[in-house]
Amino acid sequence: MKNPSTRRVTCFLCVMALLAASAWSQSTTPDPQREQRIQWWRQARFGMFIHWGLYAVPAGEWKGKPIPGIGEWIMNRARIPVAEYEQLARQFNPVKFNAEEWVRLAKDAGMKYIVITSKHHDGFAMYGSKASSYNIVDATPFKRDPMKELAAACRKAGIRLCFYYSHAQDWHERDGAGNDWDFPPDPQKNFAKYFEEKAKPQVRELLANYGPLGLIWFDTPRLITKEQAVEITALVHKLQPSCLVSGRVGHNAGDYDSAGDNQISVGLVRRDWETPVTMNDTWGFKKDDHNWKSVPVLIRQLVRITSRGGNYLLNVGPTAEGEIPQPSVERLREIGQWLRVNGESIYGTSPNPFTYNLEWGFITTREGKLYLHLLDWPQKQLTVYGIRNKIRNAYLLADRGRKHLAFKQEGDPAIDFYSTSIQLPVAPPDKYDSIIALEIRGGPNVLPALAQQPSGTISLEAHLADVHKATSGSVIAFDPRGVVTGWVDARDWLSWDFRIFRPGTYDLIALTTLRRMPRAAGPEWQGGHRMLVEVAGKQLRSTMSEDGRFVDPSNPLMTYVTSKLGQVTIDKAGAFQLALKAESMEGQGKLGLALAAVRLVPAK
Repeated sequence: MKNPSTRRVTCFLCVMALLAASAWSQSTTPDPQREQRIQWWRQARFGMFIHWGLYAVPAGEWKGKPIPGIGEWIMNRARIPVAEYEQLARQFNPVKFNAEEWVRLAKDAGMKYIVITSKHHDGFAMYGSKASSYNIVDATPFKRDPMKELAAACRKAGIRLCFYYSHAQDWHERDGAGNDWDFPPDPQKNFAKYFEEKAKPQVRELLANYGPLGLIWFDTPRLITKEQAVEITALVHKLQPSCLVSGRVGHNAGDYDSAGDNQISVGLVRRDWETPVTMNDTWGFKKDDHNWKSVPVLIRQLVRITSRGGNYLLNVGPTAEGEIPQPSVERLREIGQWLRVNGESIYGTSPNPFTYNLEWGFITTREGKLYLHLLDWPQKQLTVYGIRNKIRNAYLLADRGRKHLAFKQEGDPAIDFYSTSIQLPVAPPDKYDSIIALEIRGGPNVLPALAQQPSGTISLEAHLADVHKATSGSVIAFDPRGVVTGWVDARDWLSWDFRIFRPGTYDLIALTTLRRMPRAAGPEWQGGHRMLVEVAGKQLRSTMSEDGRFVDPSNPLMTYVTSKLGQVTIDKAGAFQLALKAESMEGQGKLGLALAAVRLVPAK
């Protein structure tokens, strides 16, 4: 029996720092209207994000100097006065823009919806707005409304058009949030005036003039009150009852949740969710950003997010001339080729039935099927532990002939051991992600407990731990990546229950992470903590030191640091508990211990 003061702390995705005021909803109360609205979105899984605006003209450079940071924030980063930034409109003439080409690219990539910036934080409307003359039709030599052209092209292609709209930050307006170099700081602004006179009228225009929309993607709800968030959500649903509202509207008012930029969840979440991801390091076009993610990384991200029940919103940043950069085009075409073969394992699927990650890849499901995504092809055979379903058939999804793969199921229900071994060809059918389809009866039935994998490794992910707080004031928690934050009190501790099927001697390895957003002050990684591990009746003491680093290929923004905690022998199969405690914490009140997982790895 567990300590009654112990409680399970579940990892819910939260939004980036700017959205701290908008915590993710944990409500599971059924809403029939929302359920009807969101069905298409659950089927879609993959969408195109487009960041396009005046910021594409300077393309990351101002007055001959490169400006650090993401391209669409150049007005903020360079503190450009409104009067100077407005002059960019005279230069904005995207004569190479072709709505049908953009939509065709999205469709060929396997994307089911497009979300485009109708107005970003710079306040410039990329459509013909009557509420503000600061728009592409009235203020540029282009004189056309690209949103109308995109709406027509999307209808023709069967793609859902959606609009991004910055409903709080507006650096062009005195009372919009964010601009404190031309205007007073945010606390001194009459935000309600801006909200009533510009934000709401422009949202009405978008809903009234471009046909049925899939969703409105609000962003960064600075200064937004709960009443305003609820009001603008209700406005969307009143004017277009089938139109979704993104989680970044603020105060849990949206139809689904939004992860932070380029943040990928660990584990499952209660609500529908989506991750927006860049192909390079910026959202809006920036001419010196050539740090493109590879196709294998992008496909791994798509599969990883889908396996956790999320949608993948992948961004392109067109140039000021209206062209999508060629590296983006090339990558989208390759993803599309992969989806034409393997889309069955993505669209409309349900998430991984296991609570933890598998060592060889990911799982997606639907009624009657498990899709095993093999990112690392095994030698001749794949073994999976924990599938209780009776398997009726196994085949490679890429094999249109559905040639049967030999498999064997065995186990010992007395110790909850279930093993499935599948015979495979020597070479994988796909260079990125080869998929085995398993036909089963009904839904998936798997061992719910944390358990040993066929390699012998047991991975105890931090977000699956029981958290033991020393006091009600303890701030230990998890960030969107499932990494422990706020572990600065040595009296707090974590524990995991797990199962061993093959006894042996194990190296205990802690996986911690670098600081999520390194600053000039403070180290990017902090060690020196004195740790105590209690497992299988033994105690191991060690000092947290850096023994190595590695990057997960499906999440290149996350660097892990490995630290050996000792070695333990477990001489029998069965259920065990591992407790991780700190005898002393270095740098209390600073970084603390950013733990991602503890692994028990068979000793060599």
